[in-house]
Amino acid sequence: MLEPHIKTGLTILSINTILMEPIKYIAQNERDEQWGLTVCSVGYQKVSAGEDYPPQNHNQEYLFNPSNGRVLSEYQLLYIVEGEGFLETRRGGQYEIKAGDMFLIFPGEWHTYRPNPSVGWKEYWIGFSGANIDHRVEAGFFSVEKPVYNIGYNETVVELYREAIRTAKRQEPYFQQLLAGVVNHLLGLMFMTSRNNRITSGGEFPKIIDKARAYLQDSVESDISMPEVAAYLNMSYTTFRHAFKKYTGLSPAQYFINLKLHRAKEMLRGTSATVKEISYILHFESPEYFATAFRKKTGMSPSEFRKA
Repeated sequence: MLEPHIKTGLTILSINTILMEPIKYIAQNERDEQWGLTVCSVGYQKVSAGEDYPPQNHNQEYLFNPSNGRVLSEYQLLYIVEGEGFLETRRGGQYEIKAGDMFLIFPGEWHTYRPNPSVGWKEYWIGFSGANIDHRVEAGFFSVEKPVYNIGYNETVVELYREAIRTAKRQEPYFQQLLAGVVNHLLGLMFMTSRNNRITSGGEFPKIIDKARAYLQDSVESDISMPEVAAYLNMSYTTFRHAFKKYTGLSPAQYFINLKLHRAKEMLRGTSATVKEISYILHFESPEYFATAFRKKTGMSPSEFRKA
């Protein structure tokens, strides 16, 4: 059996907690590529105010003049954890980059970026390619016209980059598959966090909450959980709960109970259903729990409310 053809990858800059360590290289083979995603480069660097950019310890294939820009044959995902700067891409336009921003560079896309000379920045990056990421771009999850994602400072993202650097430095057997997992985790976190941030702070937010309220209204006689509602809205439960309470003043669960209690009042006045039957129709945990919640809300028991 023929040995797979080994291709020399691109530069890795690995770090400890303080200093940048020597440049290393990543090896890839044909079997790695069949996995669907391979990592070409990963690293970290601190660029102080007034320092040349990019530093000259990069592989020649990565060096570029920010005034002229460059075109890469791979994707690169950068995370700016401190400082500020600028990004420009051919189809995406110009952006002011700040701490907490991630940006995705696309293969074949002219681009340039640099820190603000008066401030500098700290950056992590990872370069990768493969059918896996190509398919996600084709499906519209990532767009060359919108390459910037604001996620704020995220310790999980920082630790993922550091883990990628450690893994690339060790280069143990099958390390490319582990690095591919790190990239997938980074992309997923970036996509989820930036989307949820946009929902909770931008124009989509009221529409999403209105959709949630309508869904809860339609489900008042159903036994649904709030994580199920979040999934219906394509949001994490934590983000959904925070956003819903911010907008309505109530947690989703409390809002849903209030809807059920309002419906219970309508049924007590407009139907002959017993208190026990109403508690079951509205999926309260028990008739006793229903009666307690009803009294807390109205100051009366269900039976007293019916007679009033």
